[in-house]
Amino acid sequence: MTMQLIDGKRIAGEIRQEIARKVAAIRAAGGKAPHLAAILVGHDGGSESYVAHKIKDCQEVGFTSTLVRYEEEVTEEELLSGVDRLNRDPEIDGFIVQLPLPAHIREQKVIEAIDPAKDVDGFHPVNVGKMVLGMPSFVSATPFGIVELIRRCGIETSGRSCVIIGRSNIVGRPLSVLMSHKNVNATVTVAHSRTRDLERLCAEADILVAAMGVPGFVTAAMVKEGAVVIDVGTTRVADPTAKSGFRLKGDVRFEEVAPRCSWITPVPGGVGPMTRVSLLLNTLKAAGH
Repeated sequence: MTMQLIDGKRIAGEIRQEIARKVAAIRAAGGKAPHLAAILVGHDGGSESYVAHKIKDCQEVGFTSTLVRYEEEVTEEELLSGVDRLNRDPEIDGFIVQLPLPAHIREQKVIEAIDPAKDVDGFHPVNVGKMVLGMPSFVSATPFGIVELIRRCGIETSGRSCVIIGRSNIVGRPLSVLMSHKNVNATVTVAHSRTRDLERLCAEADILVAAMGVPGFVTAAMVKEGAVVIDVGTTRVADPTAKSGFRLKGDVRFEEVAPRCSWITPVPGGVGPMTRVSLLLNTLKAAGH
């Protein structure tokens, strides 16, 4: 068995080229380029970096982008009124509110204030509900990206057992629904911190998804020979040798796990680039294309 790397960077690049060609055709036909807006509160390093990447992605594919900034002290009322403005702006096709928000603002209240037709993050309960029912909806970017990675690599999913470690509303829960849909047909188990005999459960999985945010949690003993391993972890770990002063570490101990796998995602360069490109696909859809 040869281990194959799931190259998210390359696949995301191909999808960006497909989107750019579509946008060029829309503009050539006299149409308007899709317009993505982002609301950013405060100056958190991670959030600043994510939003900067999203703006760069928009430029690369020919989208229009707008960044709406608020200081850390913004009131919940002011932020909600900013969301309402974007909801009513006919120029904006889709927008995101970058999370996390400051502690004095209720995240769920802000998410629910977003027009579901512009909710390209796929977090609104209307989009989550439609996704569960298999209706057309915006699917949150990371689960969307993972399913697309698996599909584009031609990995067999029908009838295979899939164990997802992590039950967050952003990754674990929505991914469990997508993987059980009829176009994927996996048999899904969602594991978490209260799961008994986790190591044995993981070691029986054909497809193992690690999405807890605990660096190096998944060891070789937890992985079946020939399994597909998807590492969603991106924890910043201090590294004085790196230019940025940190490096990204996944939930999987790559060096010891990789030899046992048929396919595995690296960190960085696996799921991350697909999360970014999924937001562009959702924005294209919000613009009606």
